[in-house]
Amino acid sequence: MIAKRIFDVFFSFTGIVFILPLLILLAIIILLDSRGGFIYRQTRVGRNNSEFKLFKFRTMRTGSDKACLLTIGDHDCRITRSGHWLRKYKLDELPQLFNILKGDMSFVGPRPEVSKYVALYDQVQLRILTVKPGLTDWASIDYIDESQLLASAKNPEAYYIEHIIPLKIAHNLRYIDHNNLWIDLKIILLTIKSILNK
Repeated sequence: MIAKRIFDVFFSFTGIVFILPLLILLAIIILLDSRGGFIYRQTRVGRNNSEFKLFKFRTMRTGSDKACLLTIGDHDCRITRSGHWLRKYKLDELPQLFNILKGDMSFVGPRPEVSKYVALYDQVQLRILTVKPGLTDWASIDYIDESQLLASAKNPEAYYIEHIIPLKIAHNLRYIDHNNLWIDLKIILLTIKSILNK
């Protein structure tokens, strides 16, 4: 655990310093593209069921999350012009390097969920809250086109709850039982590969 935290702190700090010009450029593009701030903060559930503010670049019009927490398809009408390509290449997730540096998250671990869906977990599924959430995981690789799956569903939220959440949690439980630094590196590299393949 200590080695993982050292890895997280070193590479999140290094990453922030290295891509700072890109972060500033993306912030400017977002501000020019639509009204509102450039950072979106959402309350997520982390380790030991504790809540924290997850940082993302804003990709939707302000207040869009009040209508629905899920993004339905790549052409969800709430998504801004810049938000479309930020989401496509996962650039909207870059501010989570600050979450990692703070200690809210790790590079690899179960993706943090909102409390609305965590409340539906059974006792076995709640085990994923015993570890620190991550920027990416096995499920992020398998469900990189999650919004498209939801777009094809008759009832997107029901499909997410009944099908996607259980499969994601199964991946996460497998990670909890079988993880080390090399597996984390493999997940990070496969995540980058899957994004580039898009």
